[in-house]
Formats: sequence, C-alpha cells, structure tokens
Amino acid sequence: MLQYILLQAETVTETTLQTVENVIPHEEKLNILSLLFAPGTIWITIPLLISIGVIVYIFVERYLTLKKASKHDVNFMNNIRDFMHNDRLDSALTLCKNTNSPLARMIEKGISRLGKPLHDISETINNVGQLEVARLERGINIVATLSTIAPMLGFLGTVTGMIVAFNDMAHSGNNLEIADLASGIYTALITTVSGLIVGIVGYLCYNILVSKVSEVVVLLEAKATEFMDLLHEPVK
Repeated sequence: MLQYILLQAETVTETTLQTVENVIPHEEKLNILSLLFAPGTIWITIPLLISIGVIVYIFVERYLTLKKASKHDVNFMNNIRDFMHNDRLDSALTLCKNTNSPLARMIEKGISRLGKPLHDISETINNVGQLEVARLERGINIVATLSTIAPMLGFLGTVTGMIVAFNDMAHSGNNLEIADLASGIYTALITTVSGLIVGIVGYLCYNILVSKVSEVVVLLEAKATEFMDLLHEPVK
C-alpha cells in the first residue's frame, strides 16, 4: 500500500513538472544583430555602419600621415645650416625638394625668399605653415561631424520605433500583449545604443587626431623660429 502511494505521488510530481515546463516559455536569447537589421531599424543601422566605416578609415589614414609629419630629423636642419653658412643655397633647396615633409616645404619657401626683408620671409613661412596644417587637418572635421550626428540619428530611430510601438498598442484594443510591446520598445532602443557607440568612437578618434595635429604645429613653429634665428647668424 505504501509503495502504491509513493508511486502515485511520483507520477503526479512528474506530470506537474511537465505541465509547468509547457506553460512557462523558454527564455529567448537576445540577438543584437537581428535587432539591428530588423525591418524597423535597418534604415538607421546602415547609415551608422557607413559612419563608423568612414570614421575608422579617416582616423587610420590621418593618424599615419600625422605620425610621419611629426617625426623630427635632426640632420635636416643641421644640413640646412651648413649649406647656408657655406653659401650653398642650391644644395639647401635640393635637400628641401627631396625631403617630403611639411617642414621641408616650409623651409624651402623661406630659402627661396632670401634677399627680401626678414619680415616678408617670416610671413611667407607662416603662410606655408598654415597651408600645411590645413592639409594635415583634412578630413578631421568629417570625423567630428559624424561623431556628433550619430547619437542623434540613433535617437531618431528610437523615437520613430516608440511611435510605431505605441501606435500598435492604441490599435490593439483588448488584445494587447505586454511581451509584444516590450519587444517593440527594446528593438527601438537598440538604435540609440548603436548611435552612442559610433559617437563615442568618433569622439575618441577626433581628439586623438587633434592632439597629433597640435604636435605637428608645435614642431613647425619651433623650426620656423630656428630658421629665422639662422638668418641672423653671421656667415663663417
């Protein structure tokens, strides 16, 4: 009799567990990629992907260019000084033409203006330096613009998605399912997250590039001053 009761209890327990498993739905894993490329968010995802691609491309290209421009060749200015002291201006100009750097182009323009007032030479060097800096800054403003627009674009996708979700809720009547409403809301919020990620990455890239440009500007200013001091040195 006792064994029969235990057997019946075990059977009831197994039946109850099976019923609970059938009633409680299995937890679904959140698939970020499927949300990003969902029909309601893909029109925001594609511009954000293009933006992050442009930001990374400009950052890598400009960073390598600025890194090369910020390298300081000690022998360059020493050779320029020796050529000028020995009245070998043609050799100095040839050295500048064969050296592909903003500093070399700036010094070349200064040497080509020798014989004119020092003020004119200084102005010419400064103008060339500004042109070189502007050339080095090319594309950085695009990074700044994209890093600013991306979060707003993501927020636009979220607002649009929320409007759609609440519109569906208004037309669902008594058939409203909380799960469906929640699904629509977190699908809409994914665009804000994506936009913030793009904005943060772009902001970091922009500040790194700006700091590298500042290093080049300091270098050019120091070498321009050194060149002008060289013009005041007596010829040996």
